[in-house]
Amino acid sequence: MKTFRKMLKNEKGATAIEYGLIAALIAVAAIGAMSSLGTNLTTTFNKVANNLNK
Repeated sequence: MKTFRKMLKNEKGATAIEYGLIAALIAVAAIGAMSSLGTNLTTTFNKVANNLNK
């Protein structure tokens, strides 16, 4: 019974899962931001290239 109570009090696994979820959320936000930035850069470089070709 003591071992079972120890397992219930142990929160190391829950903390690791929380950190994993936070890292995943940060990764998703970073990917979204970089994707948006990439699209904006592509548009800008295309405008510059078009103006140079005129």
